[in-house]
Amino acid sequence: MFRDIQRKKQKLSAEECTDILKNEKRGVLSVIGDDGYPYCFPINHFYNDSDGMIYFHSGKTGHKIDSVKNCDKVSFCVYDGGFKNENEWALNIKSVIVFGRISIVEDFEKAIDISRRLSYKFTNDSEYIEREINTFGKAVLVLKLQPEHITGKLVKES
Repeated sequence: MFRDIQRKKQKLSAEECTDILKNEKRGVLSVIGDDGYPYCFPINHFYNDSDGMIYFHSGKTGHKIDSVKNCDKVSFCVYDGGFKNENEWALNIKSVIVFGRISIVEDFEKAIDISRRLSYKFTNDSEYIEREINTFGKAVLVLKLQPEHITGKLVKES
């Protein structure tokens, strides 16, 4: 059902894909938006090692949520900062694309736990994180992406 990459030599291993999903802070989530148009937006994410799911925090309303409610099929792209080989101008970038189904996390305690864990990707200031959760936790909605296909590759810009 899902296509494999054409340039097999550039394919990343499953472990490399997981590392990028775990370590990079942002990606681009693509949903099917209004009138069937793709709707893509940058978003913070948390890859959970224990269940293999990717989580996002969100407000409870808006284009993204309407789109998710209309169609649960999404793609999510994450890429690293890249590197240059010595004496070369071209940037080498590792990217991962995840295809899967997205749903709303209904369990409030789990949503708060995921929000907390996502926050620790950005700061170790636990007082700040707890204050934000206590202030805004009831307004947060957490989305869960269940991967169906993950592929990654190394691309050289030249």
